[in-house]
Amino acid sequence: MAAHTSILLLAALCVGAAHSLQCYTCSYELSNSNCKTATNCSSGSGYCETALVTASAAGISVTAITKNCTETCTPSSSSIATASISTACCTSDLCNLSGAISIKSSYSAIFLVMGTILMFFSDSLL
Repeated sequence: MAAHTSILLLAALCVGAAHSLQCYTCSYELSNSNCKTATNCSSGSGYCETALVTASAAGISVTAITKNCTETCTPSSSSIATASISTACCTSDLCNLSGAISIKSSYSAIFLVMGTILMFFSDSLL
């Protein structure tokens, strides 16, 4: 009986603790190449978040990238005058590698737009 209890205890210990999420983290970096520090998130963090702040003035544009672990995350994008803020969220290990906020489009929408453009050009050439 003691052997069975020992085996069960050993098996429970070998199952291991829950795997915590890993995200890339950085604060207000000007280049995504400086935002590649892998971090083990706390147990409450379920999202990797990437925030981009872009400001333009006199033809010069500056983008600051912040990446972190967070408990909640809401993808968003907003612009005010010559500044914009975008937030992207993901939930798998090291999923926030890219500093770009992706634009999600279906291939069918892309082909539809390209087809429409080609249709206008072909009409003007005839």
